[in-house]
Amino acid sequence: MQSDTSPVADADVPGEGAGSGRSREAAGESPRRVLRNETLIVLALSLGASAVSALISFIGSLTKPGGLKHQAATLNASHAPGRPWLDLAWQLFGIATALVPVLLVAHLLLRERAGGLRAIGFDRRRPGFDLGMGAALAAVIGGSGLLLYLGARAAGVNLTVVPEGLPDVWWKIPVLIASAVQNAVLEEVIVVGYLLRRLGQLGWTPVAAVAASSVLRGSYHLYQGVGGFFGNMVMGVVFALLYRRWGRVGPLVAAHALIDTVAFLGYALLAGRVGWLPTG
Repeated sequence: MQSDTSPVADADVPGEGAGSGRSREAAGESPRRVLRNETLIVLALSLGASAVSALISFIGSLTKPGGLKHQAATLNASHAPGRPWLDLAWQLFGIATALVPVLLVAHLLLRERAGGLRAIGFDRRRPGFDLGMGAALAAVIGGSGLLLYLGARAAGVNLTVVPEGLPDVWWKIPVLIASAVQNAVLEEVIVVGYLLRRLGQLGWTPVAAVAASSVLRGSYHLYQGVGGFFGNMVMGVVFALLYRRWGRVGPLVAAHALIDTVAFLGYALLAGRVGWLPTG
């Protein structure tokens, strides 16, 4: 799917194939068990834990009387209703701490002399390409994702997703945009760039690695319901394949940030004003 000069190609299995010399250097001659444990720890501190939390939440929703579509999942909720400054502090704290696993991944990639996040294409080398392809991808994925959500909810297999429940204060829009960017950076760096690189170093085939990445993405959206799981799993397949083709998470981060920004701000502007948008 891509040339041997891309960051993913450098993640060949130590001792196997033409890229083995580079991968041994990248991994610092670490045994496979060390890489496996490192990967599990990173996931346990980030989206792996989110997947377990989403599964528990989904089970709770399934066993609650009333059906899924009559329940709501709020994404950006107020943490201190009636106290806007305290609420703002909590919002900023949540956004900042959610990005700590990204800093950990950058540190780990620097330690293996891979160039930090540059190794997975999260840098400023190709801003035009990243933003252009990201915008095109967002247009395709965003529109089809909305239709899938509405269909899944109408079928009764998805909760009503409430993208934001923040008070109408001056910091609402900036916080929603920051939240969208945080989601994009965290997910694309961890579940695409980092995970595919490590699974390649651990000897996984490209097909198995893409499948694992996409199932993980779907799993931590399971709190939204069956539609959230399958919709994000399909998105995960597309994003993982494009990463293997481009060798960059930059366009994926841009696309994801645009999708979430439109969803958050669109809901804030349209909720209660149009009949086709469920509001919980």
